[in-house]
Amino acid sequence: MEHQKPFSLSLKAILLDDENRCLLLRRSPASKNNPGKWEFPGGKMDPGESFDEALIREVREETGLEVRLIKPVDTAMSVLPDCRVVYLFMLAEAKPGTVILSHEHDQYEWVDVREIQTVDLAAQFKNVARRCAVYMMEEQSR
Repeated sequence: MEHQKPFSLSLKAILLDDENRCLLLRRSPASKNNPGKWEFPGGKMDPGESFDEALIREVREETGLEVRLIKPVDTAMSVLPDCRVVYLFMLAEAKPGTVILSHEHDQYEWVDVREIQTVDLAAQFKNVARRCAVYMMEEQSR
């Protein structure tokens, strides 16, 4: 039963550049989960690793970029055959650099936050994208 599956935590970055665009990554066709779908950079913590270290490491491994974490902004959940994955989204800034993708992804795109909802995101991230667009527009109008 779904409610008896254990929870797993995945950390995700809503990673912005200096033009207020968000970095999205497309899962490679060989991916076990969501092949060809777009997602936010991030992943799981290693044993003994702090929250900050894990997200900074995951973003570096997937993109080659260094980041500065700002604050938590959202959550989401998906159900896999063996667990329920809870995603914690952190707003982050990308330091200047060149994106170098890992084998997990085959394409990246910097997307204006107002357009993020139009991208073919994995289902569990669609509401996050919508809320992110609203949040960022509210922030810009202040």
